Amino acid sequence: MDNVASAAVIAEIEEVLSQVAEIKAARVVASSGGSIEEIHVLALPTKSPKQLVRDIESTIMAAFGIAVDHKVISIAQLGADILPKSDVKVQARALIRGITADVSGVIATSTVTLELESDLYVGKASGPASQTGRQRLVAQATLNAVEDFLQGTMSFALEDVEIVRLGRESVAVSCVVLVTSLGEQAFSGSALVRQNEKDSIVKATLDAINRRLGFLTTS
Repeated sequence: MDNVASAAVIAEIEEVLSQVAEIKAARVVASSGGSIEEIHVLALPTKSPKQLVRDIESTIMAAFGIAVDHKVISIAQLGADILPKSDVKVQARALIRGITADVSGVIATSTVTLELESDLYVGKASGPASQTGRQRLVAQATLNAVEDFLQGTMSFALEDVEIVRLGRESVAVSCVVLVTSLGEQAFSGSALVRQNEKDSIVKATLDAINRRLGFLTTS
């Protein structure tokens, strides 16, 4: 089946999607020929974007017999603070399964492996092998792993990452910009350096993301 729909069907799809429990608003953008090109959804943070995308695909297929590519679906989630605490559910726990850093000449490559919803997601990043460069690569690899999990529904840009000294403690601080179809928003995260700097940079970067994605916790 294709994803061609009339204007009337597009309106019905938007109405049906708006009836899904987690979805507060939905807009479907179609070409002049009726092909669904974009689906924008504003949702509560009670499910992960990955699960929401699956729900949207299943809903449209079941109700209209139209197959939709997950790549056309964009999810923007409201902050967890708009919900009563009893309604906030942790849908995904990010487990750090591996962090590696390799240097070849003047180029460094960082690889971060996260476990999310029982699946492994690997992010890689390469760049200059300077000390600050290697720190940024760990953070960028973390973002790449999370973006893989989110299936392109959100995109992140790394503003900066740094290890700072606060009293007797070393702290990893990460600043991340969330980019969606609705605009950009910056978030910061931090983590005490306990095991090693790379581990703390990953946790700080995930902490920054969690400022927006209320479903994501780290371990």
